Amino acid sequence: MARDMTVPLFVGGDFNVIWDEEEKYGGFPVSLNETDDFRHCINTCNLVDLGFKGSIFTWWNGRAEEDCIFKMLDRCLSNVEFQHTFPGIEVTHLSKIGSDHSPMQLKCDIEVPLVKKPFRFLNLWVEHESFKETVRENWKADFSASLFVMFNYKLKKLKKALLVWSRATYGDIFQKIASLEEVVLVHEAQFETNPIKLNREILHKVQADLIKFLALEEKYWKQKSGMAWFKDGDRNTNFFHTQVKRRRKRLHLKRIQNSQGMWIEEDEEIAMEAVNFYKEQFKETTMPTSFHILDRVPTLVDMEQNSELMKQPTKDEVKKCSVWFE
Repeated sequence: MARDMTVPLFVGGDFNVIWDEEEKYGGFPVSLNETDDFRHCINTCNLVDLGFKGSIFTWWNGRAEEDCIFKMLDRCLSNVEFQHTFPGIEVTHLSKIGSDHSPMQLKCDIEVPLVKKPFRFLNLWVEHESFKETVRENWKADFSASLFVMFNYKLKKLKKALLVWSRATYGDIFQKIASLEEVVLVHEAQFETNPIKLNREILHKVQADLIKFLALEEKYWKQKSGMAWFKDGDRNTNFFHTQVKRRRKRLHLKRIQNSQGMWIEEDEEIAMEAVNFYKEQFKETTMPTSFHILDRVPTLVDMEQNSELMKQPTKDEVKKCSVWFE
């Protein structure tokens, strides 16, 4: 049985069934009977979907208008042992050429750099109608503590909630654009061949969906590039992408000097030196005994002025202030 295997196991190809309703466009609504058996089989075998790049749809029935159907019937699955053997594995859905199915390109890397992505707030979130309610619901705590502890707890809770909310609300923007572009091309060709009202309405609908996600992509790259002067509506994803790459390249450290004055270039050594440097910065080995540096601070208030500032106010002075505020 697959669930009892202790060796790397990989399964890929056309399963002729989808996982959920997100993997189908057009046709009749998806019923639970279509997906439950497949999910049960995958879970029983302890297999995991390896993910992919490109369009989500790997099959097209070759038709248009109301008979047009796209599905994700092809996928790559593996067990945990296979993923440990090839941690850098990457699946790409290629274009459908000469077939109704998309070829799948599998890239297996034994090593992959582990990068923990920091949480990043996307400005486009605030424009969604359910954003404020999501924040309001998750900015709560069921215990009492100091203000700092409460604030820290709420931020962590809200961060996790926003990530889940974003995945459910927007999904993978770039993946959806790739899928919708494929659907639009099919309906554009159909409308050119048969320019009737129904074909025009269907084309306009899928184009509107694509435009919506293209606008989200534009806002994403605009924030990513840090260029607030770029005008709204001027979509130029390649330009944004180039600016982000240039900024990353400019900020990338190729070598640094260690505490002994020697130049180091290896990434691991640079990271270790940075950690050690800040550890020393914030670590106090001995208690200071000399405060002669304070003698360098200029005195702007003399003793007489200081005494006046420290003096308790009189009742008359308090009354005068009260009258002035009234």
